[in-house]
Amino acid sequence: MIRVLFATSEVYPLVKTGGLADVSASLPEALCRLEYDVHILLPGYPGAVKAAREAGSRRKVRFRIGQYEVSLWQTRLPGTAVTLWLMDCPPLFDRPGNPYQNEEGRDWWDNAHRFELFCKVGAMMAVGEAGLSWRPDVVHCNDWQTALIPVFLEHYPHRPGTVFTIHNLAYQGIFPQETFRSLGLPDSLWRWDLLEFYGQLSFIKGGLVFSDRITTVSPEYAREIQTPEYGHGLDGVLSHRKDRLTGILNGIDTRVWNPEEDPELAFRYGLDHLKNKAQCQAQLQRELGLKVDGGPLLGFIGRLVEQKGVDWLIEVIPTLLERGCQLVLLGSGEARYEEPLKQLAREWPGQMSLTLGYNEGLSHRITAGCDMFLMPSRFEPCGLNQMYSLRYGT
Repeated sequence: MIRVLFATSEVYPLVKTGGLADVSASLPEALCRLEYDVHILLPGYPGAVKAAREAGSRRKVRFRIGQYEVSLWQTRLPGTAVTLWLMDCPPLFDRPGNPYQNEEGRDWWDNAHRFELFCKVGAMMAVGEAGLSWRPDVVHCNDWQTALIPVFLEHYPHRPGTVFTIHNLAYQGIFPQETFRSLGLPDSLWRWDLLEFYGQLSFIKGGLVFSDRITTVSPEYAREIQTPEYGHGLDGVLSHRKDRLTGILNGIDTRVWNPEEDPELAFRYGLDHLKNKAQCQAQLQRELGLKVDGGPLLGFIGRLVEQKGVDWLIEVIPTLLERGCQLVLLGSGEARYEEPLKQLAREWPGQMSLTLGYNEGLSHRITAGCDMFLMPSRFEPCGLNQMYSLRYGT
């Protein structure tokens, strides 16, 4: 049986800001059903540690790395048989807000230190230095937050194989050169072909340069990121390693996203009984204070950032509403997009609904209740929402 350590900064239902959390939940479980022994490593965010305690889990090991005392909790990913390890270090991860930002939407000042320590623990687990009896054959790293694990493993003669998956190359973990120094990384890594990136430290380059294999979330995106337009300055690195780069199309968990059995819906429907979809729409309209009428209902779920084309959407919302459409939006992000959306929602009560933040149940009800799903992305590595929408007949 092949043993896989799956390192990720978020996993549904414990913590989620985007599609990474969905993939981090469904892929390890799918691999387990194929008889791989997959263990997930996740930072010990407050909600995750609380869930582990409530499930009766206990610390398995405790050790010190520099000034920090670290514990590893062993539990299960809720609703699955997948083993989940929580790297508990309260000074770095016991904080409000989302995994990367505070409650005001600003990046945590010490993100580099937080995820560098997370990568160190991942590397320790990979080579049997964390006090556990289990060791992986493969370490699967995901996005910049885990990208230093292959760097730390490079000089171990009997290290496991490493795979690094790019879920979105736009997020790279870029920090000043002073951060490189403060992390105590070897000077030998400060080279243009290693971790240095135009005078700054790039976490993601660690995964791209040092991993045995690189994957990304669609074949098309694998081609796109080798071009200047979508490579975000790393197209040269990716082109150099194209023999190790593979695009594998994302999938969705059709058991979780199933309109015939979805517990988040008041009415269930399928191909042979589509009438209940209209009931889902009426229920959604009542829930969000919209008029229950026959106008087309349009939905948007996603981060309110430039990549998602939110500025384009804001420009056309008044025209859509004037023509009788209704609009439902769910997401959070930059104030420059949140503020005009809040103003539009105030100007169009009963016709436009805006929910800031993330609500998994509401995302299911929007996907089911809308006539059309809006996805005006400037670029999309793969995208899961269009797959969810197709699954729900939207």
